[in-house]
Amino acid sequence: MPYFDAASAAPLHPVAREALLASLDEGWADPARLYREGRRARLLLDAAREAAAGAVGCRPDELVFTPSGTQAVHTGVSGALAARRRSGRRLLYSAVEHSCVLHAAEVHEAAGGSSAELAVDRTGRVAPGEVAAALGPDTALVALQSANHEVGTAQPVEEVAALCREAGVPLLVDAAQSLPWGPVPGAWSLLTASAHKWGGPPGVGLLAVRKGTRFAPQGPRDERESGRSAGFENIPAVVAAAASLRALRAETGDEAARLRRLVDRIRTRVPQLVPDVEVVGDPVNRLPHLVTFSCLYVDGEALLHELDRAGFSVSSGSSCTSSTLTPSHVLRAMGVLSEGNVRVSLPYGTAEADVERFLEVLPRVVRAVRERLGVPAAGAGETAGAGETAETAGAGETTEAAGAGDAAGPGDATEPADAAEPAGLVVDSLGKRCPIPVIELAKVIGEVPVGGTVTVLSDDEAARQDIPAWCTMRDQEYVGERAAERGAAYVVRRRA
Repeated sequence: MPYFDAASAAPLHPVAREALLASLDEGWADPARLYREGRRARLLLDAAREAAAGAVGCRPDELVFTPSGTQAVHTGVSGALAARRRSGRRLLYSAVEHSCVLHAAEVHEAAGGSSAELAVDRTGRVAPGEVAAALGPDTALVALQSANHEVGTAQPVEEVAALCREAGVPLLVDAAQSLPWGPVPGAWSLLTASAHKWGGPPGVGLLAVRKGTRFAPQGPRDERESGRSAGFENIPAVVAAAASLRALRAETGDEAARLRRLVDRIRTRVPQLVPDVEVVGDPVNRLPHLVTFSCLYVDGEALLHELDRAGFSVSSGSSCTSSTLTPSHVLRAMGVLSEGNVRVSLPYGTAEADVERFLEVLPRVVRAVRERLGVPAAGAGETAGAGETAETAGAGETTEAAGAGDAAGPGDATEPADAAEPAGLVVDSLGKRCPIPVIELAKVIGEVPVGGTVTVLSDDEAARQDIPAWCTMRDQEYVGERAAERGAAYVVRRRA
């Protein structure tokens, strides 16, 4: 069964397995003790630290091991901010950072600090100019991932690091996704990563703090790991993590090029095989093994379940696969489609035949999901023509679009986003999850005269993101939104 979710957790590398088993016999003792078993454990820990530091591009005494990558981020953010409290209390971070950075920002704000998001473009990239404009005398820390975990876009770390150095502000880089593929360039100040992203065992993170960077560890402390990560070190796991990282680096060149070719094939073929698909993320400056695309008129959870039944393990940033029913903050910040979102991240050694089989299976899986949701069988890209019924079948429900003169039911909004807009067709999608509101919009747009409007009522948070994205993909005009008694009213004008 092909596993295509290496961005979440990579399969345990064979070298990691061997190192873990060997270290269980040799690395169980307390490395702080002076007797033979303790000295042996200390040798293993020091060797692992040296190997990991070589992969990161820092000195061994600048790197500590933590219980997870998330813990490394929280420790790095809190320690850097605390050390610069007199210089400023403002944290800058990109809008597409991993959720652990967003949570660290919330903790900082609760303690009286301030933070600000840096906007990204439609590929998910931060412009260095945006960072330069946001840097100020009160900026204490900038956090920027090296490459995005959902769409693979690489960030301009080297340019941002230069700007931060000039301003005298430390830069923390979350390198969890990119570290297996090479060291992070630039004069960064702090760096974090997580072993399970590169085939090491879970439960091992790392934090590097370069000399000269002011740092005041917060939270539980003891004498271990330079006082920056409390608790007895899991030496077997640390040794396995360092061994697998070093092994991957030795294989990176050829394998990265091979996986990039496979990903390029997916990026090219999926839009050809499946109608109404948006491939997101930077097509060039990206991780070599990751590709993300979103399918119109598709329930993301249903799509992932069907792919799993077909033998493929993939992931998603779609709101429809989240228990919170909120859109991915990464896709939202990019302004791209969130419904029917699929992230494919290939682990080392992925067979070309598995990618070809995925491309063969995907079209019929998407087609089957769309048919269950009531998308016209003639093709997802076709909408109802003038005079056709506006009834929409969604998961067994039927909604009839009401004209401007129809009576408005409870929660209906007959006023468009702009008070000057003439009332047009109204589609009541209240109480329905994505992608039903977009499907209903697509089915009635053909009944709207060119230049006329249709208003979609929806209380699904994803609609705020997906209706404008649908307009971009279908070349229709998104007029805007306004508050309704329930949810919001989204207004679309038909162009052709």
